[in-house]
Amino acid sequence: MSELPGGAPKDEIVPFEHNGVDPRLLETLICPLTRQPLAYDRARNELVSKNARLAYPIRGGIPIMLPEEARDLDETEEAAEP
Repeated sequence: MSELPGGAPKDEIVPFEHNGVDPRLLETLICPLTRQPLAYDRARNELVSKNARLAYPIRGGIPIMLPEEARDLDETEEAAEP
């Protein structure tokens, strides 16, 4: 196992998809409002807080954890109903 700059072993580096987020980062992020874990919605590329009813966008692989930038899940569901 070789060492990379910064002391991280090469075998422990987890690849992530283009515009995706490092899975280790996803495990540590929580909703800034509820302090609860988030679910990753791969199809929409966002982090969902079910308790806050918000979806935080991921732009360029960086989660935008600002409530004012989040999409309101209630508004999306109302718009989808016939």
